[in-house]
Amino acid sequence: QLQLVESGGGLVQPGGSLRLSCAASGFTSDSYVISWFRQVPGKERKGVLCITSSGVITNYAESVKGRFTISTDNAKDTVYLQMNSLKPEDTAAYYCAGRRGLLCQSAETLYDYWGQGTQVTVSS
Repeated sequence: QLQLVESGGGLVQPGGSLRLSCAASGFTSDSYVISWFRQVPGKERKGVLCITSSGVITNYAESVKGRFTISTDNAKDTVYLQMNSLKPEDTAAYYCAGRRGLLCQSAETLYDYWGQGTQVTVSS
């Protein structure tokens, strides 16, 4: 069973940067998809960026284009979310999620495995 553990959240000033990590273990398939979602209290969880095992990237959030990037370190089985030029509206709990397959999907219900989440707060 795939297990995901996020880290790297915290408090950062507007304009700052953070890198979130999603360490994965327990792969049983060579084809998988890892997505980053974020959730603000009282609102639904929304997809941010996704990467497949073949390296195909999909951006779900127009608001993060040019500021956030997703990448993998296959040697460490870790997916990163690099967040630059952070804004207060990026404040949320960030989750990584995984599913078997070849294609990125934006619907959270399609993901079988979730990390515990990490809080990102952008504030001066």
